[in-house]
Amino acid sequence: MVRCSCVLFRKYGNFIDNLRLFTKGGSGGMGYPRLGGEGGKGGDVWVVAHNKMTLKQLKDKYPQKRFVAGEGANSRVSALKGSKGKDCEIPVPVGVSVTDENGKIIGELNKEKDRILVAEGGLGGKLLTNFLPLKGQKRVIHLDLKLIADIGLVGFPNAGKSSLLSKISHAKPAIADYAFTTIKPELGKIMYSDFKQISVADLPGLIEGAHMNKGMGHKFLKHIERTKQLLFVELELYKEELHTKPALLAVNKMDLPDAQDKLHVLMNQLQNPKEFLHLFEKNMIPEKTVEFQHIIPISAVTGEGIDELKSCIRKSMDEHANQENDAYHKQQLLNLHISNTISYSEPPSKNAVSSPRMDIT
Repeated sequence: MVRCSCVLFRKYGNFIDNLRLFTKGGSGGMGYPRLGGEGGKGGDVWVVAHNKMTLKQLKDKYPQKRFVAGEGANSRVSALKGSKGKDCEIPVPVGVSVTDENGKIIGELNKEKDRILVAEGGLGGKLLTNFLPLKGQKRVIHLDLKLIADIGLVGFPNAGKSSLLSKISHAKPAIADYAFTTIKPELGKIMYSDFKQISVADLPGLIEGAHMNKGMGHKFLKHIERTKQLLFVELELYKEELHTKPALLAVNKMDLPDAQDKLHVLMNQLQNPKEFLHLFEKNMIPEKTVEFQHIIPISAVTGEGIDELKSCIRKSMDEHANQENDAYHKQQLLNLHISNTISYSEPPSKNAVSSPRMDIT
């Protein structure tokens, strides 16, 4: 059941990454005092992830943004136990985090069909409630979208990220030479000859001080959090954890005059970063410098270095996947060891009943 309400949202072009919704669980049904009948529980409100959904589609489909579940059925002679009210499901894109009005995280939806209960239905009338039903839970929630991608392209405006994305993938982002060309994240996929696919997100250009919420600031820096690896020009102080992500550096526009000389200066600065920190303002100096796995000179215009870049991306992603698998297997072995240690060290309970072991094949 969908009724009227108001909505607050942030919008950049046609891209929406935040919505405020009102949700309410259904009221319970009336009990039947004379026969001890119980009313049905009110329906619940769930947020459910769908791969092909966007927050803009949600806004367009439900412009009132009020989601109310169905009421539980009253108890009656023909059905002493009232039926449960109809649940209400809110379809959202994968990658959404759900918070309450106070900013407390209710949960995250990271894959298709993930679901979170956001407003519970009220109990039906029963002896405990003097056969009177309870109202459903009311809750204002915020949906906050963070893109999920294998690689996040990060850098200043006009660094050539959109051109690079179009060169290495099948994406066709708008490309022009002015600040904040990209006003919404663009997604593309690198296709390899063995049919391996790696998703790439071109995130809007940063400006100096983006970590202090200048310009677009945190509105788009948050999308970096969900990429597995970073391919970027410069990232400042938004979150320390981002320094731990595997990172590649693509030095673009190598087709320009004096590019080789500038590359030589850049490499020297990257190899000896402490010698150049005096050139920056104190509040612009990061506590930790980023270490790059690979530094690849490229030109998104001529195609120079693009094949090497794609190869390095693939190699880095494969290494990351292998490390995750090794860590998972080590944890599984550790859990098994702990489980066996506990089972052998604890004496059997006096009340325990033993039975012959049966091996299932």
